[in-house]
Amino acid sequence: MKIGIIIGSKSDFPVAKSVIDVLNEFGVDFELIVSSAHRTPERTTEWSRTAESRGLEVIIAIAGAAAHLAGVVASETSLPVIAVPVAATSLGGIDALLSMVQMPGGIPVATMAIGNAGAKNAAIFACQILGVKYPEINRKLKEYRQQIKDKVIKDNEEVQKLLNS
Repeated sequence: MKIGIIIGSKSDFPVAKSVIDVLNEFGVDFELIVSSAHRTPERTTEWSRTAESRGLEVIIAIAGAAAHLAGVVASETSLPVIAVPVAATSLGGIDALLSMVQMPGGIPVATMAIGNAGAKNAAIFACQILGVKYPEINRKLKEYRQQIKDKVIKDNEEVQKLLNS
């Protein structure tokens, strides 16, 4: 199992790091490339067209501004593509978000929230897709969900103690 991560520029790497952290936690292999839909379209197209032959099963595309990266990637592969918008302009990522969610019917791109929260969710969503095929990933997802549930319960207990002190 392997996930492809494509970022539009080096400045998108801090957001990609949130994806990488989750994938490492779940033990999922990945490859990462910097390639722009606008500045290196041939490179982006070639990477996307050959993704499946390299063993990729899901792609996460991270970009800001006029963020056509995820759409270009999705147009060149039948693999699931998950987009993560980055706040790279004075519009705070809204421009990237709208570029990603407004795909024409027939070429879907799953789009997450802007920035690190979206990146984390993209990685978890990619693992959910893989979890359909790989029982080990599915098991780790269930454990992860239990951990976050337990944390909320523990946080509540701590807040209740603060209220009563």
